[in-house]
Amino acid sequence: MRILIIEDEKKAAAYLQKGFTENGFSADTAQNGEDGLHLARTEAYDLVILDIMLPGRDGWSVLEELRRGGSEVPVIYLSARDAVQDRVRGLELGADDYLVKPFAFSELLARARNILRRGPARQPERLRADDLEMDLVGHKAWRGGTPLDLTTKEFLLLSLLLRRKGEVLSRTLIADQVWGINFDSDTNIVDVAIRRLRRKVDDPFERKLISTVRGAGYVLDGA
Repeated sequence: MRILIIEDEKKAAAYLQKGFTENGFSADTAQNGEDGLHLARTEAYDLVILDIMLPGRDGWSVLEELRRGGSEVPVIYLSARDAVQDRVRGLELGADDYLVKPFAFSELLARARNILRRGPARQPERLRADDLEMDLVGHKAWRGGTPLDLTTKEFLLLSLLLRRKGEVLSRTLIADQVWGINFDSDTNIVDVAIRRLRRKVDDPFERKLISTVRGAGYVLDGA
């Protein structure tokens, strides 16, 4: 799942990005309202974490523009403003939640997961293919009932392949979705990650699920 964090304080943005990444999300950041609005409009995010006091365009205006343009992406407001009228304003503008700073990251994570589990755009909590199974909320994976010891990036990579099973995914797409970077043809980060993932997901088992499509990318097979 992809999260956009619109926060002008660099340390706070880095802290949130690190926390979400460690919990299996792909997280991008923007440090002002204009950049955040542009990303939210042009990229596909499952959730937006939005600060209110931003340079240039503030968080109120960002959400107004998103909703005016028809975007239904879930939004959690973060703000040091704890007045009731501010919370009411945020919810009336279309925010899904409002969290007052300072807060515990564990609470933000729980609220984010709760929002992502509900609504028409609800994401599946478990993914399956053949004898491979992933629990996205619990951040666990099994093959043939055997637990898989995956790193955070390996979990993100496997969940991407499993969500789009049967579809050939290019190295460019994988690099963007898992690492949030533009793929460089001189970089073998994707190939190395796939090789390490195969050692855990495929090598110990007779049936291989991850295949290479020469010149195109990788695909995960399985019913």
